[in-house]
Amino acid sequence: MTSPASTFDSRSSVTRSLRAIQTLSDALDRMHSGMKGDMDMNASDLATLRMLTIREHRGQMVSPHDVATHLRISTASTTKLIDRLVASGHLERRPHPSDGRARVVVLTEKSRREFFRHFGVHLGAMRGIADRFDDAQLATVTRFMDELTEALTTQD
Repeated sequence: MTSPASTFDSRSSVTRSLRAIQTLSDALDRMHSGMKGDMDMNASDLATLRMLTIREHRGQMVSPHDVATHLRISTASTTKLIDRLVASGHLERRPHPSDGRARVVVLTEKSRREFFRHFGVHLGAMRGIADRFDDAQLATVTRFMDELTEALTTQD
C-alpha cells in the first residue's frame, strides 16, 4: 500500500508548487491579519470586504445571502455583520436593480479607499513581480490558480 507521503513525493515539482501555495497562503493570512487590525475589523468583516471587491470586479451583485453562504455563518450573524459595516461606512444596502423585494450590499468609496490604502503597497509589489513574467507564463499561472480555486470551492 502506498503511503500518502510517498504519493506527494512522486513529482517534486508538484510538491514544490503545493508548498509554495502553502507559503503564499500564510503570507496572505499575515497580510490580512495586519489589515484587519489597521482597519479595526474582525476576520469576517475583512473577508466580506474582500469578497465584495472580487465580485465587484467581476460585475456580480452580492446579496446578504451570498455573504452568509461565503462566510458559512447564519443569516442572523450576517445581518449583524452587515449592520456593523454599514454603520462604519464600509457598506451600503441598496435595492436589487431587477427585484424590488431583494437587497444587495455594495462597497462604499470609503471602503475602497481604505482597502487600497492598506493593500496598495502589497498590490504594487505583486504587480512588480508579475511584470517579470511574459503573457504566456502569466496565463499558465492564472489558469493554475483558477483551477485550484475551482477545485477548493467545489469541495465546500
